[in-house]
Amino acid sequence: MPQLRVHNFCLSLDGFGAGPDQSREDPLGAGAERLHEWVFKTRTGLEMLGRPGGTTGLDDEFVARGFEGIGATVMGRNMFGPVRGPWSTDPQWSGWWGPNPPYHHPVFVLCHEPRPPLPMEGGTVFHFVTDGIEAALERALAAADGRDVRLGGGVSTIRQYLRAGLVDWLHLPIVPVLLGRGERLLDDGLTGYRTTSFAASDEVMHVVMERTAA
Repeated sequence: MPQLRVHNFCLSLDGFGAGPDQSREDPLGAGAERLHEWVFKTRTGLEMLGRPGGTTGLDDEFVARGFEGIGATVMGRNMFGPVRGPWSTDPQWSGWWGPNPPYHHPVFVLCHEPRPPLPMEGGTVFHFVTDGIEAALERALAAADGRDVRLGGGVSTIRQYLRAGLVDWLHLPIVPVLLGRGERLLDDGLTGYRTTSFAASDEVMHVVMERTAA
């Protein structure tokens, strides 16, 4: 049965998944780029940027796993871009990733204002969903055609799906930095999930959690 999976959603030691003062110039918030530096040392992470090289091993395996068996992605509007209010505020905005985003499948963006689908190079098409998290997941599962759906950020989007008990598999890399401020992922607690594995590299500790049977 297809699953909803969270991959490579990095947290600081003090539990923050994003820093304060997010902006176009600092999309992850102040200091939070440190949470993701390990990703772009790996071979798969560099491939996403069109660059050669990178490390193999444990960290690369976790990054690569986030693309395996995935047929669609769901994300929040904040992950898609910094535009707030009407889309007409910045009608040319098409995401952080340039003309060829790394998804290469349908992406469903949670938002409040309708917008026509946005096709990109490489097979990515952004669809904008205004009727809630369950509708977005339903559309994503249909588009994935039997494959799994990946749940992207931001923090508030993942928190909503966790509250609803809809996330089946959750990978949280814990990065040894302290942010002090920002958005926490697990302030509401986390019930109905169990830790199924953890492994550490020199850069990060990978914690995997799965939803328990009802």
